[in-house]
Amino acid sequence: MEKTSFQSLRKFNLIMGAIHFVQGILMIILSSTVIQTISEFKPTITQIFLRFDTTTQSLVVDMKNLFDLPFGIMVALFLLLSAAAHAIISLPKKTNAIYNADLEKGINRFRWYEYALSSSIMIVLISTLFGIYDIGSLVLIFIVNASMNLFGLLMEQVNSGREKKDIKWGAFIFGSIAGLAPWIVIILYMVGNGNYEMVPWFVWAIVGTYFVAFNTFPINMILQYKGIGKWKNYLYGERVYITLSLVAKTLLAWLVLFGAMQP
Repeated sequence: MEKTSFQSLRKFNLIMGAIHFVQGILMIILSSTVIQTISEFKPTITQIFLRFDTTTQSLVVDMKNLFDLPFGIMVALFLLLSAAAHAIISLPKKTNAIYNADLEKGINRFRWYEYALSSSIMIVLISTLFGIYDIGSLVLIFIVNASMNLFGLLMEQVNSGREKKDIKWGAFIFGSIAGLAPWIVIILYMVGNGNYEMVPWFVWAIVGTYFVAFNTFPINMILQYKGIGKWKNYLYGERVYITLSLVAKTLLAWLVLFGAMQP
């Protein structure tokens, strides 16, 4: 891998980080001052628990409100975390050197740590749009989604330096299973009333966008490890990851943000 490739990748990261940053700031402005509907949309996160009812002498399900989720700010944070990750791997010489050294081994730990945080925040926000407000469910969804991304890091670490014919796919398979879990819960909430005609358009748009956009990430990984075409060069796959991240996160973030404006 030539030094010039690393230099061009550094510039590419800086450009993509700047685009994420501008969008994040714009979302903060829109959700805080410009669009009142978004600033007022703050789902109340609840806690469900068992309480002993002295009247019936039995345990009953109870619920209490915990806090209001600042939805618009959290969508902006989704993009700003990506901007911060691009800055961390591009600006300081020390972290940029670590980033380049990892790429030579077929690893990018920064990518997976950032995905574990940012995509988990987004899946939690999407969950609230579907009516999942229980703190226990949201914590589980966050952790399971983060685990999916950390399996991606494990996939790269386990296979670093391996020949294509010796690739171990266990981490990829386990990560895919973990990634399905939050969506099983979301779909259960989405179809719970059985009246699909009443499901708003933005709900279908979010589900479709997330499914198509984020399925391209494992496809990119498969192409890398199969060494198909330009993907024989790990840096090419890295550029694809960065491009997919911007496109997928941009589409999803704006869909989710304006989904908060719907009745």
